[in-house]
Amino acid sequence: MTLARHEGTRTVNDSVRRGLGASAAGDGLLRRRRRRWVSGAALAVGVVVVAAAGAGWAVYAKLSANITPDDAAAAELARYERERPTALVRGAQNILLIGSDTRAGDGNGQYGRDLGSERSDTTILLHLASDRRSATAVSLPRDLMVDIPGCRRADGSRSDPVFAMFNDAFQVGGSACTIRTVEKLTDIRVDHHMVVDFSGFKEMVDAVDGVQVCLKEPIDDKAAKLKLPAGRVTLDGEQALGYVRARKSIGDGSDTERMERQQRFLGALVNKVQSNDVLLNPVKLYPVLDAATSSLTTDPELASLRGLYQLVRGLRDIPAEHVQFLTVPRESYVYDANRDQLVEPEAERLFARLRADEPVAVTRSDSQEVLTQTPGASPGNDPSAAPTFRGNTAAEHTCE
Repeated sequence: MTLARHEGTRTVNDSVRRGLGASAAGDGLLRRRRRRWVSGAALAVGVVVVAAAGAGWAVYAKLSANITPDDAAAAELARYERERPTALVRGAQNILLIGSDTRAGDGNGQYGRDLGSERSDTTILLHLASDRRSATAVSLPRDLMVDIPGCRRADGSRSDPVFAMFNDAFQVGGSACTIRTVEKLTDIRVDHHMVVDFSGFKEMVDAVDGVQVCLKEPIDDKAAKLKLPAGRVTLDGEQALGYVRARKSIGDGSDTERMERQQRFLGALVNKVQSNDVLLNPVKLYPVLDAATSSLTTDPELASLRGLYQLVRGLRDIPAEHVQFLTVPRESYVYDANRDQLVEPEAERLFARLRADEPVAVTRSDSQEVLTQTPGASPGNDPSAAPTFRGNTAAEHTCE
């Protein structure tokens, strides 16, 4: 990997500044296509280390200049400020991680033909507790049926409100429309956002020399261009992308199972980046940070290494077992088995606890939501005890 790539400060296409926010469709193209897939938690660890180590100004400036500010989304969200939720707990933060399925841009064309539009292939709402002792990442299914508000399109026109699949929001109105849809769905204020795509994810995995997973059965998925043996396998970037995107050939073929696989992989990636082999080796650390920052389009407040450091400086104290991944409680949509709907009141119970910065817990149980309480609590006498949802933590190893 060439360490000197992406020199200089980047500019943003004027159409992006006027348009949707982060998008790879039509007039939403950035002047220089960013490689955009990164685990926020993995990046956070690296940023903290560099700041603590007092990296040279030239390196700091270059890494900071790698990040693309999403000015258009900020302008669009400001237009609707009065209707957005209010943050309830001082210090708690909610970051929306948006993975785009665009085929436009460097390295993405091999994954299919660019049809001039893109949708949010993966969306994760990351909640950072105000005391920075826990982090909870909630996956939102792309096929979830939701109310999408009227949003600004790439051509400057505005769409009508519609009840449709969640990933349509990104196609219609980019990151700003996705954020407004999430806030309408959850009543949770989104403080920051990051947009990512196929190529950056591969580069991040390659920068850490691959990530190990454990496969119960061999995989042979022609659509994902993935052929792997059973057992312990260290995936390179290309293989990792196929692994987290494959659906029909792995597990039960559901999008829910795929989201859980993505969550487990991100946990393994966090562990790999946190390992001494990466963080204490400058030769390995710089490519990781360069890949990570080059992969980011963020809200303007985060669009610098300093901004990211201010957000994540406390994350290094969160133990891996308190970094949790789960999928919002969902079930098949009553009118179409190929779509999803929220399971209520469980979903609202989850959103309410995140809004109030109250704890939740996860378990690898097969049930959709396990309405047990945390150890030592009495389910009937303590309504504030943390409910347990199906999920996993970054401390759980995929080969155990």
